[in-house]
Amino acid sequence: MNEQILQNRYEVKRQLGKKAGRRTLLAEDKILQKTVIIKLLTFSSDFAWEDLKLFEREAETLKTLNHHAIPSYVDYFELDAVGKGYALVQSYVEGQSLEEYIKARRIFAEKELKNIASQLLEILIYLHSQYPPVIHRDIKPSNIILVENGYGGIGKLYLVDFGSVQTLASKAGKTVTVVGTYGYMPPEQFGGYATPASDLYSLGATLIALATGIHPADLPQQGMGIDFEKLVDFSSAFVGWLQWLTEPIVERRLSSATEALATLESGKIQLHPVNTEVLRKPVNIWLLFGNALLRSTFVGGGTVMVSAGLYGSIAIPVAGTIIGGMIGAIIGFPLGLGNGLLIGLITRLFFYPLRNPYLHKRVLSLTSTIICTAISVICFGLFGLGTLGYPSMLSQSLQNFLFFAIAPPIITGLSMAAVSKSFAQWYEKESQSTKYLKK
Repeated sequence: MNEQILQNRYEVKRQLGKKAGRRTLLAEDKILQKTVIIKLLTFSSDFAWEDLKLFEREAETLKTLNHHAIPSYVDYFELDAVGKGYALVQSYVEGQSLEEYIKARRIFAEKELKNIASQLLEILIYLHSQYPPVIHRDIKPSNIILVENGYGGIGKLYLVDFGSVQTLASKAGKTVTVVGTYGYMPPEQFGGYATPASDLYSLGATLIALATGIHPADLPQQGMGIDFEKLVDFSSAFVGWLQWLTEPIVERRLSSATEALATLESGKIQLHPVNTEVLRKPVNIWLLFGNALLRSTFVGGGTVMVSAGLYGSIAIPVAGTIIGGMIGAIIGFPLGLGNGLLIGLITRLFFYPLRNPYLHKRVLSLTSTIICTAISVICFGLFGLGTLGYPSMLSQSLQNFLFFAIAPPIITGLSMAAVSKSFAQWYEKESQSTKYLKK
C-alpha cells in the first residue's frame, strides 16, 4: 500500500502494524500537511460485528475528546479502494511506546514512575470526568507513547489506542465482549464489568511492569494481588500506593484518578487496614421499600405541596397559596407514593445488590424526572383547564392552562428526582459493610 492515496487526501507512507482484519498505516495528510495515523478495519474472513461496534465507538469517542495528551480525531470514512471496511484517521505522535523501553531492558526509577503516573492520572481525570465517564479499558505499556526530553529523561506522555473504550452509559457498566490485555486487566473486567477504578488497576500494573521489566502475568501473586515488593527498591509509601492501585477487590481499590493523584503527590498513602474487607451486602427488602416510600411520599410530596402553594401566591396572594397548596397536596402525595414504589422496584430488580452506584443514581434520577414531570403536566393541566370558566381566578384564555402546566410540573419532576437521588445515596451507604477478619 506504500504511496497509495486514500480519499484523494492521505498518502500512505508505510505500514506500522497488522493483525487479523486490522492494519495501522503511517500517512501524510495532503490537506493539513501533517503526518497522521490511519487505522483500517476490513471485512476479512474472521470479521466479527463486535469489532465494527468497537471501531465505531472509538471514532465517536475520539471525536468528543480534546486533550493535549490524546491523539486528536481527524477523519473517519468507508473504504472504497482497499477492500470493504472503514478507516479512522488520527494525529501522529512521534515517540516510542513504553513497551519498547521494556524490551530494551530499561528499568524506571521511583522518581520517573511518579512522573509517569502523574501525567497518566491527569489524562484519566479528564476521561473519567466526561459525561458519561470514558473508560479506556486497555491501559498498558504498548498504548502509552513517551516523547523524551532533551536529556533522555521522562518528557511528555500520550495515551493512545481507544479501541477498547467504553462509557458508563451501558447498563451497570457491563458489556458482552471482554476486552483488555491479560495481566493488565483487573478481575472485574474479565466479567465484562468496568469502572474508572478498572483503569487505575491497569495503570498500577503498567507501573509495576516498568519497575520490574516483567509482564504482570509472569509475576508471583499473593492473595490474587501482584507480589512485586521484593523486586523493587522503592519507598514503603510508593509500594503501598501501587498495591492500593492494584487491589484485586474493586471496593478496596482507589476509586478515582483524582484521589490517586492527590495521595501520590502528598506522599500520605492511607492503606486499607489488612484486617478489614469492604463488602457489598444486600439491603433488607422491607427497609429498602420503606425508605423509598417514606422519602418519596412525605419529603417529595411535601416539597411539591409547599412549592405549589408558593407558586399559587404569585397569582392570588393568600387565597392562591391555600389553593395551590391543596392542589399540590392532591397531586404531590399520591405521585410521591408512586415514585417511591417505582424507585424501590427498579432498585430491587436491577441493582440488588448494588454494584454500580453511579448508574443507579442516574437511572433513578432520570426516571423520576421524566415520569413525574409527564404525569404532572397532565394533572396540573387539568386543574388549569378547570379554571377556564372562572375569569376572576386568572384570565379568560388558555393562560390558565399554561400557568399550571409548565412551571409546577417542572418543579415536581425536579423535586422527585432530588428525592430519588437522596434515596440512591442512602442505598449506596447502606449497601456497604465492613467485615472484620481475625489476624
